[in-house]
Amino acid sequence: VQLQASGGGLVQAGGSLRLSCAASGRTFSSYGMGWFRQAPGKEREFVAGIRCGGTSTYYADSVKGRFTISRDNAKNTVFLQMNSLKPEDTAVYYCAARPGCYYGSSAGMYDYWGQGTLVTVSS
Repeated sequence: VQLQASGGGLVQAGGSLRLSCAASGRTFSSYGMGWFRQAPGKEREFVAGIRCGGTSTYYADSVKGRFTISRDNAKNTVFLQMNSLKPEDTAVYYCAARPGCYYGSSAGMYDYWGQGTLVTVSS
């Protein structure tokens, strides 16, 4: 599986962005998907995960109620809608895929990673 993340950019605090992650391959619908982020000088952290069918999602406490993960298996794409953005959301955002239906909150659980897209939130 190859992943291509896009949609990052510069936004003011309180604004919104929608990230997309396009996946290659025919088996996208059988992968659990996740979004992670890494801020300068910090470790990569889990943001959100979604099961293969899209019926179950999970969020880090820091983004709960502001971010929404979703997927379109017909288009091999997973999304991250980010609202009410804060300066502390500034990071490179990565999408990741793992075989099997379940998402995971640990980076080590994922086999495939996109190249990352930079999100910068100004105060």
